Amino acid sequence: MVGHFGFVRQLVVCLMLGAALPGCAVYMAANQPDKKDLGVLKAGTPRNAVVAELGAPIQSMEKAGAKVDLYTFTQGYSGLEKGSRAVLHGAADVLTLGIWEVVGTPIEGVANGTKVSVEVTYDKQDRVATVVPIRGQEALAAAQ
Repeated sequence: MVGHFGFVRQLVVCLMLGAALPGCAVYMAANQPDKKDLGVLKAGTPRNAVVAELGAPIQSMEKAGAKVDLYTFTQGYSGLEKGSRAVLHGAADVLTLGIWEVVGTPIEGVANGTKVSVEVTYDKQDRVATVVPIRGQEALAAAQ
């Protein structure tokens, strides 16, 4: 009987520690990619504002005398969205004594932003003239 009590005590301690420590889903939710302001892709936006928001283009070229940049980035989540998800995962971890991690971690692994690729053509004043979505059109459409 004493051996059984020792096992139960260890199990309870492990479950309490698992619930008290931040889980993978909480960490993953809080560290998802940031949301980019896709409003910079509107016609007339200066090129330096686009670069400041989306980062350096993966390729720059010239087509028909116009400067063209190719951007690839991950459209993530706002701070409020990331914080809310982390809090929900944390609460679920506590309520389920850590078992939620079996569900929450894969969810955060899949919901890690949308890959977006766009081709941006600039006018003579280095302002956005046209934007051609290559990948992640739904993220660009949502910004419009």
